[in-house]
Amino acid sequence: MRIIDLRSDTVTQPTEAMRQAMVSAQVGDDVYGEDTEINALQELAAQIVGKEAALFVPSGTMGNQLAIMTLTRRGDEIIAGAWSHIVHHEVGAAAVLSSVSTKVVDNPNHIIYPADILAALRSQDIHEPRTSLLCLENALANGDVVPLEVLREDYKTAKDLNLNVHMDGARLFNAAVSLKTDVKAIAACTDSLMFCLSKGLCAPVGSMLCGSRTFIEKARKNRKLLGGGMRQAGFLAVSGRIALQTMTQRLQDDHDNARYLALALAKLPEIKIDLERVKINMVFFSIEKEGFSEEDFSAYLLSHGVKNTGYMQGEMRLVTHHGISRQDLDVVIDLIKAYLN
Repeated sequence: MRIIDLRSDTVTQPTEAMRQAMVSAQVGDDVYGEDTEINALQELAAQIVGKEAALFVPSGTMGNQLAIMTLTRRGDEIIAGAWSHIVHHEVGAAAVLSSVSTKVVDNPNHIIYPADILAALRSQDIHEPRTSLLCLENALANGDVVPLEVLREDYKTAKDLNLNVHMDGARLFNAAVSLKTDVKAIAACTDSLMFCLSKGLCAPVGSMLCGSRTFIEKARKNRKLLGGGMRQAGFLAVSGRIALQTMTQRLQDDHDNARYLALALAKLPEIKIDLERVKINMVFFSIEKEGFSEEDFSAYLLSHGVKNTGYMQGEMRLVTHHGISRQDLDVVIDLIKAYLN
């Protein structure tokens, strides 16, 4: 049975070009700065987003936490979205690793606006922590995308308040495709930026943390503190370079497939879906049918070879990616129709 895995775009497999590149990669010790493949990837990543330097890290979570560690002091407070990955999916790492508290912004659409930043800012009162960092996200965890004008306004507001700005750009390239803009335009609204190579871009491991040279020098030392200093990591870097050079160019296919799936599901009376939120490769929906069981539905799909994550925050999420074809989606649509009839 063919497995159709719609749980996440993290399940993408390395392409054949990546596998071949791994075999012939010329590697060295990256802790000594001698892995030429890592160095080339870091230079490419910095160039693509328009930053001075970049650092290869094992995961997006480490990249985000390195930024917080590097841009804050113990006892500081950061501002972040209530449903952002940093707050909701990183095991409270900001408090554990950086000893900072978090002021959350809980807007229904998950977007942080300038007024939210002003409202979240702590005063100089002796009883309050120092606000030092604004953490943005694009694309958002709910599948939406923050408009460029909002990002620019947020960045100006933050800088006027002497705050640094970090962005969790795990799906940065998806956001850029959706906004029909260059990633540099999004990155210009940040002081530091993390993006994933393994979410939808097919690289097996890794994310990139980007920023100024001074920032990256400090972050590199913090990476070592966290155990993220890798040796012959060039085997991974070659995949990352191919991901940036080729896989970023095909993301519109995933977005089109997500829209195709969403439009088909929207025709079913039992399904509630907000088509305005289908901006990238994610489809969120809920099923409103008497006696509906999430567990039974997920088990039904799995028995027919379709993997999903079940309900998240009251909705089910299906994610399209390089391993999913339009024919696969037709199978899924027919299965859901049959279940609801």
